[in-house]
Amino acid sequence: MTTSKKRIILNAFDMTCVGHQAAGTWRHPASQASRYNDLEYWTNLAIELERGAFDALFIADVVGVYDVYRGSAEGALQDAAQVPVNDPFGAISAMAAVTSNVGFGVTAAVTFEHPYLLARRLSTLDHLTKGRVAWNVVSSYLDSAARNIGLDKQIPHDERYDLAEEYMEVIYKLWEGSWEEGSVLRDKERGIFTDPTKVHPIQHEGKYFKVPGFHLTEPSPQRTPVIFQAGASTAGQKFAARHAEAMFILATSPESARVLTDKIRAEVAAAGREPDALKIFTLLTVITGPTDEAAQRKHEEYLSYASPTGMMALYGGWTGLDFASLDPDTPLKAVENDSLRTTLESLAADGKEWTVREVIRQRSIGGLGPVVVGGPQKVADELERWVDEGGVDGFNLAYAITPASTTDFIDFVVPELRKRGRAQTGYAPGTLREKLLGDKDGKTRDSHPATHWRKHYIGKESVADASGPAASWA
Repeated sequence: MTTSKKRIILNAFDMTCVGHQAAGTWRHPASQASRYNDLEYWTNLAIELERGAFDALFIADVVGVYDVYRGSAEGALQDAAQVPVNDPFGAISAMAAVTSNVGFGVTAAVTFEHPYLLARRLSTLDHLTKGRVAWNVVSSYLDSAARNIGLDKQIPHDERYDLAEEYMEVIYKLWEGSWEEGSVLRDKERGIFTDPTKVHPIQHEGKYFKVPGFHLTEPSPQRTPVIFQAGASTAGQKFAARHAEAMFILATSPESARVLTDKIRAEVAAAGREPDALKIFTLLTVITGPTDEAAQRKHEEYLSYASPTGMMALYGGWTGLDFASLDPDTPLKAVENDSLRTTLESLAADGKEWTVREVIRQRSIGGLGPVVVGGPQKVADELERWVDEGGVDGFNLAYAITPASTTDFIDFVVPELRKRGRAQTGYAPGTLREKLLGDKDGKTRDSHPATHWRKHYIGKESVADASGPAASWA
């Protein structure tokens, strides 16, 4: 074991739905997953995460349904497989009100959210949370979502990243280049709240977006929320290397994770950014207890509630393959389509041949990521191996049972990680960016593309130039 004491970043991974990464376990007597509509579920979860000094709650989202399995959404609806699903933004203000430090990573797709409106929503949350917000940038992958916003089908995979590049330019211009530092005066004596000479229309006109005006919201504590990104395809890696400050990958083992993390960090260097400018998380589900034997019994109990139908519905959406049409014992092969391209690639990364039957058996709990079962020492050993040998910086920890899986991790594993010097006992001061990256002022680094627009204000004219002096009424 390496003597490195790199701190392990811990995010809880959740979604505003009943069945997220585990299929069927919502039926377990201890599960509170069906309370996803209850605000107290979310505020209690946030309080619990802060008790464990978790870095953030990472909230996934989809805006379509899993209707590939048997050509219908019936299986997904039956098992509540990420449907019904609420808007991920709704509970964040309430969670921030009952906590002081834990961050909130919220997912929004560039293909379905206009940048002018999303910029305001995220700035608003950054204000209300005092700078504890991250935006998980995704390009979406469900045909059902595309159809319901008026497209014939999903935008092709790589074109979605072309659109995303322009999207980021627009949103950085709004966040960084529209309102200068010192533009908001709050001067009651002179009656000037904002200096209009320091507010600039962004005058953006591109292939996908036309946004002539200025940002509706004054600069928030971070200006640009921390940028998370989920998607490790070739196009996704290049995008993350330019924009992401934290990236979410899928891997089946530390060995396969190392291949990905080395490649991603090389891309970051090629983009002219510092080695520590991007943190990498991988997905794990941890089932733990006071001993290895207790954890194993818990795992077996949870598996008795697992739903093959729900898991095949989820994997149908993630892969674009109808598992009902496949021989359950024939090895799965990755195919070129516009779903989550890395799903089957990640399964095959270690050379193992996965079948439909194996996916159901091994991923009905855990979903897209592996499951670690054991007492505190065994789990801590495995997490350290992923960090030291796999090159990841931390984890998105999914639950088998909510909130019990989170509470178990905090009660059993966090103390062990702290004894080893691998988990924080409290929080650094400042915004989420300051806590996560150690940067001092809470703003994006000079090497980040957002900073370009802060240093080069967009418009050749300000709002005052465009509209003339304010009328004076005597």
